[in-house]
Amino acid sequence: MPPAQHSLTVRLSPSTTDTALAAALTAAAELWWPGDRRPRLWTESVPAPAASDAAARRRAAEASRPVASGHRLRAVLLRYADERREGAAAGPDLVLTADGSALDARSLRVVARVLRGDLAPEAVTPLAGPLPLDLRLDEESRCLASALAVTVGRYEGTSAVRVTVPVPARDRPPYALGALDGYAVFAADLSPGRTVAELLATEPVAPADGEEPPSLELMASDGPAVLPTGTDSLPVPAHQVACIRHQLLTSTPSTLLSRLNPLSEAESTEQLTLGASSEDPEALRIDEAFAAQVAARPDAAALTAGSTTLSYAELDARAEELADGLYAHGIRPGDLVGLCLPRSTDLVAAMLAVLKADAVHVPLDPEHPADRRERTARDAGVRLTVEDPATLTGRPPRPAAPRGEPGSPAYVIHTSGSTGRPKGVVVPHANVTALVDAVREDFGLSPDDTWTCFHSAAFDFSVWEIWGALLTGGRLVIVDHWTTRSPEDFHALLVRERVSVLSQTPSAFAQLAAADRAAQETVAARLVVLGGEPLDARPLLDWFDRHPEDRCRLVNMYGITETTVHVTAATVTRRDALAGSRSVGRPLPGWSVRVLDAHGRPVPPGAPGEIVVGGAGVALGYLNRPALTAERFVPDPLDPAGRRLYRSGDLGRLLPDGTLEHLGRIDDQVKVRGFRIEPGEIRHVLLEDPAVSAAAVTVTGGGAGDAASVRIDAYVVPAPGSGGDPGPVRQRAARLLPPHMVPATVTVLPALPLTANGKLDPARLPAPGTRRDPVTAPAPAAAAHEAGPAAALAAIWCDVLGVEAIGPDDDFWDLGGNSLYAIRIGTLARERGLPGVPLRQLYLTPTLGALSEALARKKT
Repeated sequence: MPPAQHSLTVRLSPSTTDTALAAALTAAAELWWPGDRRPRLWTESVPAPAASDAAARRRAAEASRPVASGHRLRAVLLRYADERREGAAAGPDLVLTADGSALDARSLRVVARVLRGDLAPEAVTPLAGPLPLDLRLDEESRCLASALAVTVGRYEGTSAVRVTVPVPARDRPPYALGALDGYAVFAADLSPGRTVAELLATEPVAPADGEEPPSLELMASDGPAVLPTGTDSLPVPAHQVACIRHQLLTSTPSTLLSRLNPLSEAESTEQLTLGASSEDPEALRIDEAFAAQVAARPDAAALTAGSTTLSYAELDARAEELADGLYAHGIRPGDLVGLCLPRSTDLVAAMLAVLKADAVHVPLDPEHPADRRERTARDAGVRLTVEDPATLTGRPPRPAAPRGEPGSPAYVIHTSGSTGRPKGVVVPHANVTALVDAVREDFGLSPDDTWTCFHSAAFDFSVWEIWGALLTGGRLVIVDHWTTRSPEDFHALLVRERVSVLSQTPSAFAQLAAADRAAQETVAARLVVLGGEPLDARPLLDWFDRHPEDRCRLVNMYGITETTVHVTAATVTRRDALAGSRSVGRPLPGWSVRVLDAHGRPVPPGAPGEIVVGGAGVALGYLNRPALTAERFVPDPLDPAGRRLYRSGDLGRLLPDGTLEHLGRIDDQVKVRGFRIEPGEIRHVLLEDPAVSAAAVTVTGGGAGDAASVRIDAYVVPAPGSGGDPGPVRQRAARLLPPHMVPATVTVLPALPLTANGKLDPARLPAPGTRRDPVTAPAPAAAAHEAGPAAALAAIWCDVLGVEAIGPDDDFWDLGGNSLYAIRIGTLARERGLPGVPLRQLYLTPTLGALSEALARKKT
């Protein structure tokens, strides 16, 4: 398929007259196309000199204007302000634009020669075409197509680029007119390991009949191509194509294509500084920054849990008492202390006590299985695990001692590891105080604010919640376990406590927004911070209807445990929600973001690459994992202070305005309800089971931003003589994995499906095991009551869990249920006239039959 049109601009002699040129055009057209629509000459005056920018813009505008329907050719004569001046060196410009289906580029040049008087119109031969094409490319065209493909591949992050290449007609007469030349497809394979020689050996092929040609067309070496990248169009500069072209000509044949770089040294430097912040936030120890708040406002409320509120002075005193107890138990500076406590005033006081003792706290979520907690504590080498703060009270005061520097470790939070061994991230005091200082002014954080501590201490979002409140003089409200699982109860708490700063994952916030919509009173939050997982901004429109942007600011923050919770921030507006923006904003003051290729070089602006974070938030590394630390925490060649960069493993693009778009993970790591997990860790736990000889793990769902639908399924091959029962396999995994990592199903297979290369073939894995004994009548326990409620509840479970049938003995959690699905079941039950299903009840009676019986008793 030819391009829509061709254009050519010709500079004419100063002596050219409109009348002579119009006559020449008319005479030629009558000879070439008798009886058809003939072009006429249009003359336009440009009130600017021929060499001016205004004249250049006018020429470009005329060249891009479409040819009128049914016409082959448009001819426009542009006369300039300085053209008729005495001694003018240049004449007018003739802009010729041809319909691509009628005239090709060479035909347009023939027309121009006739109108300039260099060729007699009788020498020209109009042809209807088409003619056979010569698909052989000369070295120049092949190199240019290769260079364009490599450059576009970098911008679009793809290893397969198809380029439309103009090719000449064979046996074409010297002065022929028509759409005679054609187009071939240059399919460039840019896969890892491919060399310059292999790319330059690529032969173009004719497009198949009916095949749409690639939208990317080989361009002149001095013009830009506009290519789709994401939701916008960004220009691929011609000089970058020329840069790659030069490298192709000068490189050895064995040079890897990945070594070619479209950016000049100056452009690379510009990209490295695009996502950097010159500001340097204040770095202190956490306990020192807290002490400043105690001194400034000792009697102000610091911490609320239920009916208990502690002032700053009371919280400080409680932490001092616990720090004395830690010392009495042998804790010394640098020791690691496990904290296995529910969200409570004692949890926050114990965290502060560990820091006052110049030790390092390791949160161990009491909701995780005991075996999991023991493994984590053993891996970290904790000296003491605190499960009951009472064991630390009543001890003599510890001796005064100087405290460590702001750069000393404050806490270790564990993230999922592909080897089955969670990675402990060591974060220093200075990173946390720098985070709070970086956003204090922009977010308007002050002692007037009330925050919530909603998240587990083992999830680093809690670091932001706890210290964001206490280091700015605000009040922190502890949200208990069951309230976090009930959007209605949490909403009531927000209203009751007049919470002004709220932090949520997008998944949890979607449930809260639904509760807010149904409630009589709305929350009074002035700032909502969303983070922990990618945000789909479109569902926020409903929130904006009730909470206008001038009263409640929504901020989307991208962050990583290894870079201290948050890295970037973007205020989300109604316009962003309408556009479905994926922007996560600009780096925080003191943080920096770069987007690099596999060789550590900056990618072009708007091109995808690995997000690499530097600056004030980069952690000290992984606990007792020097090899992994060296791999992921790399030297920063631009930092005179010698700080390191963190290679995130996230895919993103840095736009020309300095904002970052997050595009997901490069590796197999996924987010499940805000938690970062490696499927490899789940597989490792399964393979540790003596009853399992092979295992595979799949993660599906999560489409359209629905984090609740993310589902983990496992497939195992039983070991000889093990019996092949998946139940004990899943039960063992549940003892070693936190709830969000336990597979919804374990399916037993005789062998795992493999590709020809011996690798797992996920496409050939069967659907996860189906349920049995579908409910066609009420469960026996509910038989004394009407059949409707049990059947209605079964239908709700099917709708939410995405299964075809539910049996009375089926367990909600075994079916892949999670806390977000539990909330949906409760909401649907109320909408369909059933009694509400409190999350606590679902934990107590998780099977359909038992839950139906409990609800029937509740109804009576």
